[in-house]
Amino acid sequence: MQHRGRHRRRRRGRALRAVLAGAGLALTAAATLISTSQAEVADDPGALQPLTSRADLDRLGLREEPVPASTLDRLASHMGRPVGVEAVLERADRTLRPADDCPAEETEALPVKPAATRAYCWAPVDADDSAWQPESVATSGDGGTDGRGGSRRVLLSGWTHHGGGPYRDLARVAFVDADDPERPSYSWALLAVPVDGGRDFRGLTAHVTGMVWYRDKLLVTTSGGEPEALYVYDLDRIQRATVDSDAIGRVPGGWSAHGYHWVLPAVAAYRPTTGSCARADRGPSGGDPSGPACPTGLSLDSGSASASLVLSESAPRGSGRHTLLWRYAFSADPARSGLLAADATGTVTATEAYKTKTDGVRGVLAHRTGPAGPTDWYLGRPAGPHGEHGTLWRQNTHGSRTTECGTSDDTRHCWGDGRGSLAYWRQTGEVWSLSGRMLFAVPLPEVERELG
Repeated sequence: MQHRGRHRRRRRGRALRAVLAGAGLALTAAATLISTSQAEVADDPGALQPLTSRADLDRLGLREEPVPASTLDRLASHMGRPVGVEAVLERADRTLRPADDCPAEETEALPVKPAATRAYCWAPVDADDSAWQPESVATSGDGGTDGRGGSRRVLLSGWTHHGGGPYRDLARVAFVDADDPERPSYSWALLAVPVDGGRDFRGLTAHVTGMVWYRDKLLVTTSGGEPEALYVYDLDRIQRATVDSDAIGRVPGGWSAHGYHWVLPAVAAYRPTTGSCARADRGPSGGDPSGPACPTGLSLDSGSASASLVLSESAPRGSGRHTLLWRYAFSADPARSGLLAADATGTVTATEAYKTKTDGVRGVLAHRTGPAGPTDWYLGRPAGPHGEHGTLWRQNTHGSRTTECGTSDDTRHCWGDGRGSLAYWRQTGEVWSLSGRMLFAVPLPEVERELG
C-alpha cells in the first residue's frame, strides 16, 4: 500500500511565493515565444455555428445503461461497506508541492498569459513515473453549493497509464484535500468496472480525457480503450482494497487495486444510440463525420439557470473537419441524482449543439458571464509539433478571441501545453487545468482580461 508521507509545516508566505515564482517562470517562458518556428498559429475559427438538423442531433444521442443494483450490492457484500470521499481524504498519504518547490522542467509548462496564481507538482514518486500521465481535473465546486466535498475543498485528477504491458491504459484518480493551499495532500483510487455480476471487478482501461463531479457522481469521458462514451461513478460507493499487490480484482486473501487503497466501481455507462465509439471503428483519421459523436472533452456549466454537462468531440488536427460542441441536461428526479435526463427508453438527447473550425481541442468549458450575455465556450488547443505552449480560444455565436503574448507571429501561444481538461470552480472564480505534470489555477477574470 502507499506509505503515509510526512507533512512539513510551511510559512504563510509560501503560497504567495508560489504565485510569484509561477509568474516569473511564465515571463521566462514568454521570452522563448519570440521565435515563430516554435509553434504554428491557428487561424481564427470565427463564430460557433449552431447545429439544428435532425441528422446532426441524432449523432449526439446516448443510451443509458445502469449497472444492476444487485451487481453493486453483491460487490459491496464481498468487499465491505462502501465509503465516501471523506474516508479517502482521511488516508491521504502523498503531498502536492507548491510551484517554488517543483523542478524547472515541470514549471516551464505553466501558462504564460494569464499566469497561474496557484500551481502544484505531484509527490516525487508520482512525478518521476513517466508511464502515468495526468489528463483531467474536476473540483468539489461542481459537487455542492458550497464548493466542498463533505467538509473539505477537494480536487480530483484523472491519470492514464501510457506505458506498455498488461497495465496499458489503466485509469486512476487522485483525491486531493485542497483545504490547505500551501500543502494539499492526496490519495489514489483505481477506476474499475464490476464484472461477473459483482463477484469481481476489472480496471477501467481508457484515457480519462475529461471529468465532472456533479452532486454525488463522477462522470468520466474515455477514449483509446473502452468503447463507451461516458462512465459514471458514485462517490458514496468507494470500496476498500485489502491486499497490497499489482493485481486487480479478487485475489487470494481479499481484493487488490494495483497497490492503491481504494476502488471506484462504475455504476452506469452511456453509449451512443447508433454505432460505436471504439476508435478502431472510426477510421485512420480518428473520427467518422457520419457516425456517432464520441466525446473527448467534458466539463460542467453551472453558470446557467440549471447545471448541464458540456462535451466536445475534437476533429483531428489538420483534418479539415469541424470539432463538435454540445450539452446534455441533468435529471431533475431526486432518485437519479447526478445522472443525465433520459426518456422512458433511457435515451439522452442533446439540448444544444455547435460546430467550430478549431481542431485538436483537448479541454472544453462553457460559461455564461451574465444573465443577458451569450454563453462563452473556452477551448484548449495543444501546441503544434514544435511548440511548447498551447492556445486558449474563447468562442460564442458572435465570434472568437484568444490570449496573446509577445510581439511576433507566435503571439497566440500563451496557454499551458493545452493537453489538460478544464474545470471552473465557481465559488472561487478559478479555472483549473493541467499542463505537463503541473496542476494549476487561473482566475477567470484574468483570462477575460487577456482576451480583451
